[in-house]
Amino acid sequence: MRVQIDPGRCQGHGRCYDLAPDLFGEDDEGYGTVPGDGAVTPDRERTARLAVSNCPERAIDLLGEA
Repeated sequence: MRVQIDPGRCQGHGRCYDLAPDLFGEDDEGYGTVPGDGAVTPDRERTARLAVSNCPERAIDLLGEA
């Protein structure tokens, strides 16, 4: 499973990197980023889902869900 952020929907609220700083970062303007390939290990899945559900713009997607 991996996470990705749709830059067209992200408005820079920062909830993703506040809730899951090990899965998300921010660019120079405060918009969310996904470092590396966005891989989510099983122990981080709950945190990834928390970030997805707390994004007001629904800009985060989980890919490869079973």
